[in-house]
Amino acid sequence: MKKALVVVDMQVDFTTGALENAEAVKVIPSIIKKVNDAFEAGEDVFFTRDTHADNYMATEEGKNLPVPHCIKGTAGWEIVPELKALSEKPGVTIVDKPVFGSVSLGELLKERAAYDEVELVGVCTDICVISNAMIVRAFLPDTHVKVDASCCAGVTVESHKNALEAMKVCQVEVTNLM
Repeated sequence: MKKALVVVDMQVDFTTGALENAEAVKVIPSIIKKVNDAFEAGEDVFFTRDTHADNYMATEEGKNLPVPHCIKGTAGWEIVPELKALSEKPGVTIVDKPVFGSVSLGELLKERAAYDEVELVGVCTDICVISNAMIVRAFLPDTHVKVDASCCAGVTVESHKNALEAMKVCQVEVTNLM
């Protein structure tokens, strides 16, 4: 069975930086285990990075979320220190994305291999995880897509739960609900 793990936006600005989130910090140990398990199983591993330019505040996103974050090259843009070394292992693919969902990720997954399963973990469940899960569903309609709820955090606990329910309706398997 060919599998891929996608670690969504585990960056400093979403954990301890500009958009600090204690729930996101809490899932870091679970994500470390998930990534190590994927390496041991020989799965393909992808990390996405929310990536903005200095003109962020002039963008559509900046107008709606006026908090500069994940500006390319800044400390907040970096993968969290606990996961950084794992994201730099040979064979890991990092995908920089300028918006919530990454068409580039969908294209890469489609051209890389015929995956039987793609699992997503990371932050924020209610913005980038759900957006990328829907992109994976669109690019790989016959691939089993799943999200590990214990390895995700949303902007709020309520919006996290709402996103998980929305993904279930869209035929994304949600595992490890708490």
